[in-house]
Amino acid sequence: MSNVGDWNEAANELNAIVASFDEGEVSVDDLFAKLERATFIIESLEERLTATKARVDELAPRIARVANDE
Repeated sequence: MSNVGDWNEAANELNAIVASFDEGEVSVDDLFAKLERATFIIESLEERLTATKARVDELAPRIARVANDE
């Protein structure tokens, strides 16, 4: 499965997949591939959110120390 690109690219691709489902544009043959790709994108974005939250949680005390020193 290929990379999902940056956040906006991934969100746009996911939105396009969802739109194709909503519009009934997905053949039975393509259904599984699109569902698999959508799942991969969602999992990748969730991993990014988790990693970003961990980094923010790590930086927040440092920012608070600097703010308190001023």
